[in-house]
This record gives sequence, structure tokens and C-alpha cells, in this order.
Amino acid sequence: MSEHTHTTEGHEHEEHTGLSKGKIWKVFGILLLITVIEFIIALWAIPNGHMTQQVGNYVYIVLTLLKAFYIVAYFMHLRFEKLGLQLALTVSFIFIIYFIVLMLIEGNHLNMNMINH
Repeated sequence: MSEHTHTTEGHEHEEHTGLSKGKIWKVFGILLLITVIEFIIALWAIPNGHMTQQVGNYVYIVLTLLKAFYIVAYFMHLRFEKLGLQLALTVSFIFIIYFIVLMLIEGNHLNMNMINH
């Protein structure tokens, strides 16, 4: 009988090779900066009239999607996955956002028609 020994040599975790402590701190800094911008908009720009609530809502949506991208890409390691998986998840996400927007538009249209009748 031959003896089989398991070695870890050559079996490094490839998904963690691009995520160093420096990169983690950089992503943390980006997420913190986006959050600070959101707070500035909510506590200063909108109340003081520098930005309307409607524009603020669109900015919040964009900033939240940007934060979601960084969280999924780096902390859930999607950034280091194969292109096929990245594309499958991205296309699915785009369709979900598209359907949410369609439902909001349709709901607003129905609401306006019910008010007018």
C-alpha cells in the first residue's frame, strides 16, 4: 500500500491572493467616504436647499449601488471569480433593477389614474 500525504504546497487559495490588508483598508476607505457623502447630503445639502429631495434620492440610489458593488466585489470575492459568473450575476442584477423600476413606474401610473377617476 502506498502512503498518501496531503501537502498544502501548490494549493494556495487563489481567491485571496488579490485581497491584501492594504486593499481591504482601501475598500473600507472608499465605503466610508461614500457613507460620509450620503450623510452630508442628508444632513446638510438637502435641508439647506443646496439639493432638492428628488435629486438627493437619485444620488442616494447611485451611491448605494456603488457601495453594494464594492461589498460584493471585494468582501464576497466576486471580483476574483471567473468572468462567466460575474456576467451572470451582473445581468441578473440589471434585470432585477429594471423590473423594480418598471413596477415603480406602473404603480405610479395606476395611482395617478385612480386619483383622477
